[in-house]
Amino acid sequence: MRADDPVGVSDDPGWQLIEEIPKCETPWLRVMEEVVATPTRSAGCRWTVARRPKAAVIAPRFPDGTWLLIRQERIAVRRTMWEFPAGQVEGRVTPESIRATALRELREEAGVEPDGALIELGAFFSSCGFTDECMFLFLADCVRASLEGATPDHDEAILETRRVGDSELWEMIATGEICDANTLAITARLVARGLIRPAVGV
Repeated sequence: MRADDPVGVSDDPGWQLIEEIPKCETPWLRVMEEVVATPTRSAGCRWTVARRPKAAVIAPRFPDGTWLLIRQERIAVRRTMWEFPAGQVEGRVTPESIRATALRELREEAGVEPDGALIELGAFFSSCGFTDECMFLFLADCVRASLEGATPDHDEAILETRRVGDSELWEMIATGEICDANTLAITARLVARGLIRPAVGV
């Protein structure tokens, strides 16, 4: 990986960009038609790729062990979704800018900040069949209300927040009330790290 991009396009010599044709470019998304040589296809494979900025996803946990969810309008799927806070990294991608993004999104979207540790949980690719979008996962432990309260961006519609215990979180996942990739992925990572009790009898 490049030094300024902790998780991104592979620099393995088996992968080589041969051709790149822009199809759509905005500050939030670049759609590219690419021809890429792969370890098994040296002549190249043509693929349409949506290139997205890196982002942080944060699971806020209160001292009593409850979790904080936000309910947000998502235009692409025309639904309101229960999620953990998340947001894109602005500018150069470094470990420091990723952590700063996590803290910013906690304050802006959920109106909280951690009194305890901000624990890194690694990263995942949200849909690697068509996009390079990479999400960095964090547990924000022992959060408390920030002095400023929530200050969402002008283009965000966050309708409410909700504190849930482990059992209610599992119930929301089991019934499909929570169905976004970020929240499902970070919950799985929390379980794998032993940071949340596994579901029992859901």
